[in-house]
Amino acid sequence: MQPLELALIQTSTHWHAAQQNRDMFDEWFNQVPQTARVVVLPEMFTTGFTMSSDEVAEPMDGATLAWLARWSRELDAVICGSAAIRVEGRIYNRMVWMPPSGKATVYDKRHLFRMAQEHQHYAPGTDRVVVEFDGWRVCLLVCYDLRFPVWFRNRRDYDVYLCVANWPRARRDAWSTLLRARAIENQAYAVGCNVIGTDGNGIEYAGGSAAYAPDGKTLVEAGENPGLIRVVLDADALTELRDGFPVWQDADDYDLKTKAME
Repeated sequence: MQPLELALIQTSTHWHAAQQNRDMFDEWFNQVPQTARVVVLPEMFTTGFTMSSDEVAEPMDGATLAWLARWSRELDAVICGSAAIRVEGRIYNRMVWMPPSGKATVYDKRHLFRMAQEHQHYAPGTDRVVVEFDGWRVCLLVCYDLRFPVWFRNRRDYDVYLCVANWPRARRDAWSTLLRARAIENQAYAVGCNVIGTDGNGIEYAGGSAAYAPDGKTLVEAGENPGLIRVVLDADALTELRDGFPVWQDADDYDLKTKAME
């Protein structure tokens, strides 16, 4: 495994304006360094975090996926982020991992944010997804998933988890705390890409896109300004930590039963 460089794009998005958002990200893509292997966009980067799923959803063969494929080839890098995608009559908050080959891997958000009635407008995902790239194993997550550690507990099957989000300012501290905690407990790199600004529902977002090492140390932590955040993940440091402090050997089995107190 060679070092893995990621470029996180932290920005506001235009409400229900897919083409306008694609045009905006075109400008960001022109700033991506040639050394970046993965470019990360936030959750619902074409529309904002909207419950108007019928209005904004696109098919897998629609304009956004074709645009991602074109830019991935041009940058020779993976581009990933989530969008509202319609498949066989169901709409998902779908994270798309688009490599230069154009053969996308997808992860459908498992935990839908009921406080915004997301579960009434989108179908939940059923599969945990880990994708391999450049020798790295990457676990894909979307926003609210971050609060449910059992769902993506490391079974020694991933090296970094990648969370794209629309995480509100009101819970900004929880965002950074959970990202770091999930890194420590899974002995994996944690990378989170969030938005800034105010959406069409008046919800404010405070950014804080970040990357943390497997021991919880901060690699990069953005503020509230727009920007392209670069981070390089070190495979040797990950191996050294796991070998020297093998917490995984004492992990509980997933079929462990809890005995009721009599």
